[in-house]
Amino acid sequence: MSEKVVLLTGASQGIGAAAALEFATRGYNVALVARNKDNLEAVAAKVRDAGREALVCAGDLSDLEFAENAVRQTVEKWGRMNVLVNNAAWREVVTMRNISLESWEKTLRICLTAPAFLARWAATHMEQNGGGAIINISSIQSQQVGGIAPAYIAAKGGLDSLTFELAVLYGRHNIRVVGLNLGAIDTEMSNDYQTPDGQTIEEQSHQWRDEMVPLGRYGTPEEAAKTIAWLASEDASYITGAGIIADGGWSRQFTPYSIKRAQFPNEF
Repeated sequence: MSEKVVLLTGASQGIGAAAALEFATRGYNVALVARNKDNLEAVAAKVRDAGREALVCAGDLSDLEFAENAVRQTVEKWGRMNVLVNNAAWREVVTMRNISLESWEKTLRICLTAPAFLARWAATHMEQNGGGAIINISSIQSQQVGGIAPAYIAAKGGLDSLTFELAVLYGRHNIRVVGLNLGAIDTEMSNDYQTPDGQTIEEQSHQWRDEMVPLGRYGTPEEAAKTIAWLASEDASYITGAGIIADGGWSRQFTPYSIKRAQFPNEF
C-alpha cells in the first residue's frame, strides 16, 4: 500500500508517454489510457523496464462508460489512486465558420467532459485514502488564441475554470487540483498544421514560435512530464486551484524577436 498509483490519459505518445516514464522512475505504478493499444503496450513495457507495474486501458474517452471503467480497473488492481493526470486531447484545426457540430461535441467531450467525470470518479477513491492530486493539462491558448480551433479553445478555457471549481470542492479532503498551461511542446499535435491543399506548414509554424518564445525553442515532452510529476508530488503540497504556466515565456511576449533585433541589433 506504500506504492503510489497514477492514472494517465493520452498516455500512448508525446507528453503522456513521457509522463508515464517519469512517474515510473519516481516509484509510481501507472495506469495508461489512450486509444492506440499497441502504443500503450510499448509505453507499458518501458514502465516495467523501470521496475514498476503498468495497466493498459485502451479505448476512446468520448465513451464515458469506458472512462469510468478505467478508473475502476485501476483501483481494483492496486487498491487506490493517488494521482490523476487529465492529459488526453483531441481537436480539429478549423474555424468557427466551418466546424461541424460533431467535431465541436467530440472535442468538448474528450477535452472537458471526460476530465470532469474522471476527476469525480478518481476523487471518490482519493477521499477514502487520505487525499491525492488531480493535474489538468491545459494550454496558454485558453487565454491566447489563434482563431483556428474554437472547440479546443473553449474546452481549455472550461478546463481552467473546472480546475478552480474542483480545488474548492475537494480541498478539505486533501485533494489538490492543479492546471498546467503549456505552450509550444514538440508533439504530434503541435505539428499538424496544413494548407487547404494538404501541404504542411510545420516549418513556418516552428519559425514563428521560435520568434515568439523567449527561450527560442519548443519545449520537450520530457520537460512537460517533469513539471507534471513535480506538481503531483509533495514538493508542491501547497499548490491547488492554480494554473501553472510552462511556456518558455511565450505568454509574456508581445513582438517577434526579428522586430526587436531590427530595432536593437546588439541587444537581442
